[in-house]
Amino acid sequence: MKNVIFKVLSLLLLVLASSCSDSKKSKYNSQKDVDIISDYTAINHPGKKLLENQCYVCHNPSTNHDGRIAPPMVAVKSHYLNDDISQKDFADAIWNFVEKPTEKKSKMRGAVKRFNLMPYQVFKEEDIRLIADYMYEFKIDEPEWFKKHIEEESKGKVKYRNDGAKLNDTLISNHQTPEEKGLQYALSTKKELGKNLMGTIQKKGTKEAVTFCNVKAYPITDSMAIAQNARIKRVSDRPRNINNQANKKELAIIEQFKTSIASNKDYEPVTELIDGVNHFYYPITTNSMCLQCHGEPNKDINADVYATISQLYPTDKAVGYDVNQVRGIWSITFK
Repeated sequence: MKNVIFKVLSLLLLVLASSCSDSKKSKYNSQKDVDIISDYTAINHPGKKLLENQCYVCHNPSTNHDGRIAPPMVAVKSHYLNDDISQKDFADAIWNFVEKPTEKKSKMRGAVKRFNLMPYQVFKEEDIRLIADYMYEFKIDEPEWFKKHIEEESKGKVKYRNDGAKLNDTLISNHQTPEEKGLQYALSTKKELGKNLMGTIQKKGTKEAVTFCNVKAYPITDSMAIAQNARIKRVSDRPRNINNQANKKELAIIEQFKTSIASNKDYEPVTELIDGVNHFYYPITTNSMCLQCHGEPNKDINADVYATISQLYPTDKAVGYDVNQVRGIWSITFK
């Protein structure tokens, strides 16, 4: 009798294992089946927030065609997606490029020609795969002009693709936590500064970008602060401009972020509510493009560029950085 029971239980375990295996496999079906396989909604998918926070600074869907510093993410989706590609293969292809961008690995030669190669940045593989999964499963925001543009620009070689379930905007809550609001202020200001800085680098070179920062960075930050009814600062323990020196409290928070990022730990914005005012802090980290002005002199920084930096900022301390290091923090206050 015991042997019979054992055999029955073994058979049940095999059936369950097979069922689980099939369930896992179904997570990565073809694009044709995407509407029925998602475990998330378009609102709560973790890749959505990652896409908005990590990608839209450069790949923003609302930027007009001529003012862009990088292609919109729907262009990336269109170049990597086809009817037969599985969700896993789509994520693999995205990660393969982002892990270490090279012209050889890029599927967007036109974008590389117009905007140059994407600068190397340190991303977590898990985050990039969540972003790719969200792009695969759901329609993402796109510029109004994009569909016509890609069909004309590629002369039919690249098809317009923005497959997936559509986000129901009516389900989105208007309520934001202080962390979300502060991050929105920081990223929108970063986007505006980055758009103007990258545009200057692409059109006039890095030397002119140093002058741009000296003249335009403060007015742009101030205008964004006024527009968002907040006080927005970028501060550092090693400032280029002495007016950006971090205070005692900010220095402690910078060290906190440095420790987390150096040890590859997750980190969240620091927020405090003091006398009815929200205080928000978030790290500013370096990528490979930053090193043109903030790396090692005569190695990463061209001699002419460094001479301009020294002339405009005699007390400069903001050099000697490597990729994915804390250059400073956003220090933002708002009600």
